[in-house]
Amino acid sequence: MGERKKVSIRLSQQRGFTEIDWLSSRHTFSFGEYYDPRNMGFRSLRVINDDLIAPGRGFGMHGHRDMEIITVVLQGALEHRDSLGNGEVLRAGEVQVMSAGRGIRHSEFNPSATDPVHLLQIWIDPARTGLDPSYAQREFPPEARRNTLCRVAGPPDGRDSALPIGQDASLFLATIEPKADVEHRLAPGRAAWIHVARGAVLLDGKHLLCGGDACSLEDVEDVTLTGQDPSEVLLFDLG
Repeated sequence: MGERKKVSIRLSQQRGFTEIDWLSSRHTFSFGEYYDPRNMGFRSLRVINDDLIAPGRGFGMHGHRDMEIITVVLQGALEHRDSLGNGEVLRAGEVQVMSAGRGIRHSEFNPSATDPVHLLQIWIDPARTGLDPSYAQREFPPEARRNTLCRVAGPPDGRDSALPIGQDASLFLATIEPKADVEHRLAPGRAAWIHVARGAVLLDGKHLLCGGDACSLEDVEDVTLTGQDPSEVLLFDLG
């Protein structure tokens, strides 16, 4: 018998929405005042917030605990400061991982006086709680992501330069050109969540996913993404 794929598409316009004077945010899963009991997360993946922060504005110092927090800047720059003493600027093409552990405080600020910053912030449940907090940041250059899935975060197994997180989950980024195919194989029992940051891709030759659209896949062996427009895609491989 052939594989019985479980595919569920979540369109961009189905996401929650927060709008204030300096922040426009789309919520793939329930977050803050947006609550949808049908969309509380997927496996260990809990939050994907698609944020646009106005020039000179941002989130003041606030706390987190027991969460793996990944930030991907799509356009512009984001200034980070935290209670561990880190002070960095995260730019497009860079990825940041913050393991909140037993507690960390941080701020996120758009240092530009003229340009907004567009970013994705992702939360993943940790496998263990109460650990020491940590911070890491790395650039993943365009050639490492062009028409291929580049693992940028995941369990620290030494196989690549992915930033370490405390969960059996891996995040891959790909920049896909029109007509190019990108493939990923899932081990038995694992699932995928695909998020299209911008552009458009065809999933397994059947499903068109455009910017902001997402899709979960279970009971799947292979995933194929074909570029329709120049696209940026996130793929989560989840235990």
